[in-house]
Amino acid sequence: MTNWSVILNIAKTHLVTKVKSTATAALGVTFGIGAYITLISFMTGLNVMLDGLILNQTPHIHLYNEIEPSETQPISLYDEFQNSVNIVHSIKPRRSQKKIHNALPILSYLKKDKEVKGATPQLRAQIFYLSGSIELSGNLVGIDIMEETRLSNMGDYIIQGSPQALKNTENGILLGSGLAEKMSLSVGDRVQISTVSGDIFPLKIVGFYQSGVADVDNIQSFANLKTVQRILGEAQNYITDINIRLFDIEGAPAMAKRLQKQFDIKATDINEANAQFETGSNIRNLITYAVSITLLIVAGFGIYNILNMLIYEKMKDIAILKATGFSGRDVQLIFMSQAMIIGVVGGVLGLLLGFGLSHIIDNVAFETAALPTIKTYPISFDISYYVVGLTFALLSTFIAGWLPSVKAKHIDPVRIIRGT
Repeated sequence: MTNWSVILNIAKTHLVTKVKSTATAALGVTFGIGAYITLISFMTGLNVMLDGLILNQTPHIHLYNEIEPSETQPISLYDEFQNSVNIVHSIKPRRSQKKIHNALPILSYLKKDKEVKGATPQLRAQIFYLSGSIELSGNLVGIDIMEETRLSNMGDYIIQGSPQALKNTENGILLGSGLAEKMSLSVGDRVQISTVSGDIFPLKIVGFYQSGVADVDNIQSFANLKTVQRILGEAQNYITDINIRLFDIEGAPAMAKRLQKQFDIKATDINEANAQFETGSNIRNLITYAVSITLLIVAGFGIYNILNMLIYEKMKDIAILKATGFSGRDVQLIFMSQAMIIGVVGGVLGLLLGFGLSHIIDNVAFETAALPTIKTYPISFDISYYVVGLTFALLSTFIAGWLPSVKAKHIDPVRIIRGT
């Protein structure tokens, strides 16, 4: 029967008497696991930040009228050409309205759907911004600002002013930060809006919007939906886009297909709209895990080498133990216990080191005009990384201790004592 108290006491004595070797082995585990925790926390946090910048500004499903060429061409009206090979050049798109037919009933239907978190109407208009002698082309988007803020993080991108200010100002506008800079405008100033037909309307600037994408901030602004409808001279049911947010984003592709068929309207889900971004995100995640696994493997070899040398330094102790009556299995358990103690201590210290470094990075200021919502470097404190780190520390020290301890189990004490 194994006497664990004796085995653990001997293992403790070996570790304490060789403090330098023990500390080296424990620090090898500590720095390996600490580096893994810090690296994967930072890289994952960075990926989550980049995903959020794009996905938080993209609706789960986008409904709109697509401009498409007519499926039926004039030549199809003549029976004599049906069995012929017809070549049609310069096909023109059919004339269709930009607005969504029956938009208000569709919105009412969506808001009653249990899968839908919210649906917001939008009206996009091509306009010109006028300020003095400056004339810039761009887009004006009519929105329900409070609903947009509730369903997305749009409020985080309003760098001056507030959503409430736009709601309470009938002729207000959230101007793109790039436009404001080009035209030297401030909150409270007025900017004139000219429609394609030449009608001019003055709007009061109640705030600035900055998405972090220069191409967007240089042309796009927001106003209340009713304001844009009035500017275009359209009725309150004139809506060009409907953005939908779901409780479960995974259901977006299936629901988009259903809505497109049900309402005869173009429906684009978030995966389709961000196909290239999704590919880039998957590649970044693959690189993150590849680097992390490589780091763990390198750390594992380092841990193995340190523990291997530590055990070979104990060869004479092994011979003495066997000579005093300890079996080969007892000797193996002693050195396995040493390895596991080093693994536990080094692993826990590694987790603390990784958490400490991650916390320091998380508090380092990172401010840039391109990303107004980011104030510090992004860090992910996912508990699963710490579980993996500790598990790997125990597994690597177990293997590193088991391989040489098997050899120690079969050592002939007489040969060691003789020095042969």
